[in-house]
Order: sequence, then structure tokens, then C-alpha cells
Amino acid sequence: MTEFFNVLAPDDARELLLRHITPLTDSETVATADALGRVTAVVTYAPQPLPTFRRSTMDGYAVRAGDTFGASTSLPAFLDVTGEVPMGRAADIILDKGQAALVHTGGMIPETADAVVQVELTQIIGAGIVNPPYEIEVFKAVAPGENVLQIGEDVALEEEMLPAGHILRPQDLGGLLALGITEIAVMRPPRVAILATGDEVISPDRDTGPGQIRDINSYTTAGQVTAAGGRPLTLGIVPDDLQALRDAAHKAMAEADMLVMSAGSSVSFRDMTAQVIAELGEPGVLFHGVATRPGKPTIGGVANGKPVIGLPGNPVSAMVQFDMLGRPAVHRLLGLAQPAMRGLVWATLTSNVASASGREDYVPARLEKTAEGYQATPVFGKSNLIYTLVNADGLMKIPLNKGGLLAGELVEVRLF
Repeated sequence: MTEFFNVLAPDDARELLLRHITPLTDSETVATADALGRVTAVVTYAPQPLPTFRRSTMDGYAVRAGDTFGASTSLPAFLDVTGEVPMGRAADIILDKGQAALVHTGGMIPETADAVVQVELTQIIGAGIVNPPYEIEVFKAVAPGENVLQIGEDVALEEEMLPAGHILRPQDLGGLLALGITEIAVMRPPRVAILATGDEVISPDRDTGPGQIRDINSYTTAGQVTAAGGRPLTLGIVPDDLQALRDAAHKAMAEADMLVMSAGSSVSFRDMTAQVIAELGEPGVLFHGVATRPGKPTIGGVANGKPVIGLPGNPVSAMVQFDMLGRPAVHRLLGLAQPAMRGLVWATLTSNVASASGREDYVPARLEKTAEGYQATPVFGKSNLIYTLVNADGLMKIPLNKGGLLAGELVEVRLF
């Protein structure tokens, strides 16, 4: 039986893997409207200021601020409203001393105005008057610039908007389109080849015979690759044959930027994954074994800058370890300036959870929102039971050197 070698703490394993990965350099141009979740390839600069004109932040009256100084409910300022600035039109009204113009939220204000008085702080003098000209009372003074967005206040001309290596969010798309940037250069999604191994593994569309199981890991891993920003290439099932696995792995590495193999990483006489990874390129296997549960026998390696991960065959172990190692590897290939943040919540544990000091445990958990905050209930089950994850909202983390957790303790839960 092969022995574990170079078993690492999870943070050390991840850092070692990422250090040897060569980020991709090729990019593509896509429509900004379709770029959600993509990673910027270059720094984006503002081609114009935003706003491009002075805008009102509320419905009210554009004024010269000095005309309102000292105004109060007991001693209002009186102003003549000489006109209205229509939305989507230039403000061609010139205000003299003691004059105002009706403006609307987002509308342009006259060049001779420097503030806007909220309509609720005014009152029209005279009954039944709708359209200017008319006179108003102003019950509160405004300062210069109050309730006005200045030119370039949001984004200045040629200001850096987004760095390279940034995951585009909905608000980023809005900001780009507000500046007329309808196309953007993004990184090509890393191609991640996925191989399932095992004589007992069959395609999900087949009926199982004695001792056979349907391939789960290819499809859960493919979903995780897509969620991480990669492009999965599911390449089928390889039998437990060294030459067959060797041929499939070399072919996959020629087509892809990263390779993930599930099963074959257990410490047994049938373990061939580490041997194949060692043959794919330098530096080869970086570690065989991570101090976690589930997924201790995970293999991590790099072949000529391309990450290669050997996942355990058990579906829970495979998903946990891809999240720990595969997801960061995809992000490194994309050249992310910062790894994408995971959704994390802190919750009160509802029952005791055992663990062994010296390893980092991840336990599926259901979350319930209460008046006091979230409660986390462990979903116990062996690592080959996929429905422990189906029935969970996230993974509860038991730190590396903690011998279990007690009911009532606060626990970190990584959301799916």
C-alpha cells in the first residue's frame, strides 16, 4: 500500500499550489451587457466624466444659494420662479438675483444656479398656480452645491474605474454602460478538463448493475468550475488502467488549462493518479494529502504552469476539496487581483460536533434564521452520501487545531 507523503495543512497546500500556477494571458472582447461574472483583462479608464453636466438630486428649485441665506419657517425667503427645466433638455434659463427655476431629480440645473431647494421646503404663493411664472416661499437656507451632483463627482475624466483582474458585478456593468463603454476586454475562461476514473463508475444515463455507481463527480465538479468562472470539459470515464489514465491525462492537458481527476487518489494499490500527475510536467506532485476531513487523500500538482488536482471519489470529499483548492486555482488562472469573496455567515451551533485536533473539518449544515441570528444544524453523513450536501445550506468549518465544537458556540459557515 502506498503511504501518504507531504500531507499539508489546508492553507499551506493552497498557497503551494497557487504559487506554481501560471496565470493565463489571452483575453477576448465581449458585450458589456453580457459580461456579468467575467474577469477584466485590462485597466478600464473613464472616457468622460460622470455626470457630464450638473444634475439635481431631488425635485425642487434651482437657486442661487445666497438668495436663501437666513430663510426659516418664521422668516421665509421669497423667490420668483421664472421657468422650468424639462427632463432630458439643456437648462437654458438664466437666473438673476431673487429668481429660481423648477427642476426635477436627475435634471440639469441652470449655469447661474449653484444649489437646489427641496420642493417640500417651499410653498407656492397663490392658489391654483401650476406652471411658472409664480412666487415661492423658501423655509430653509441651502448651501452652495447642496442637492447638486457636480460634473465628474461620480467619476472624473480618465479616472481608473476598474482594475485588471476584477470580477464584473451588476453595478460594474451599470457603471461601464453609463459611460458608453459597450464592449470590454475580459480574460478567456480557463478550460478545465474533468476525468472520472474507476471500473465501477458508469454514465448517469445507464442503469446500474451490481457494484456499479453513476458518475456524480464529473457533473458536480463541472458546476463548480462554471461557478468559479471556468469552462468545464467533461471528458468521460477512464477505467482503472495505468496506461488508459496516462493517455487520457496527456490528451486532457493538451486541450485544457487545468485538469481535475476524481477517484484514484485513495492510498491503495490501485492508486495511479499521483504517478500520472508526476509524469505530466514539472514540478509534478506538490502534495498528496491535506489535513482536512473530508478529503484527506487529495493530490495537488502543477504541470508546466497548469494545475492538476486529484480529488477523492466520494462526492462530498470531492466537492469540499475542489472548493478548497480547485476554485482558487481557477481564480489564479484568471489572474484575479483578489480571490473572489465567499459568502460566510456566523451561526450558533445547535449540537455538539466531534473533531480531531490537527485537521480542518468541514461539516454540511442547515441554517435557520431566528430572532437571535442564524442557527446551524449539522447534517451528518459519510462522505459518499451526496444528499448530505443536497440537504445543507453550507459547510461548517471546524478549525485546524480545535478538538470539536460544543452546542451554543459560534461557528463559521461557508455558503454554497
